[in-house]
Amino acid sequence: MLKSVLLVALGAVPGAWLRFRLVNYFEPMLPAKHWSTLGVNVGASFALGLLAGLAPGCGPGAAQILLLLGSGFLGSLSTFSIFMAEIFLLLQAEAPREAALLCGASVLLGLLAVAAGLAVSDLP
Repeated sequence: MLKSVLLVALGAVPGAWLRFRLVNYFEPMLPAKHWSTLGVNVGASFALGLLAGLAPGCGPGAAQILLLLGSGFLGSLSTFSIFMAEIFLLLQAEAPREAALLCGASVLLGLLAVAAGLAVSDLP
């Protein structure tokens, strides 16, 4: 159990750092910060789909790889709480259309990204 916790923690620190760096890097290029969050979340969703498809082929270390990279790194790279907070802030700012667009785009693009990652993992 302790080993699992340590693997998740070890992956979470660089994932959170990378999220911070990417969101702040892309923020000036986009109309609002939440769109950079969307991009990071979709990219992480693709990577998680790819990882989920490839990990079973890694043999006995697959569970540890999923803990380190899946739950740890990618879990902290794409966080649901940031997504929810940004939608809430849009609603508070009386921007319900943009909140709905962000919510719909996040769910749809996230699902498509996971599916694409899984599909890529099946390529020969």
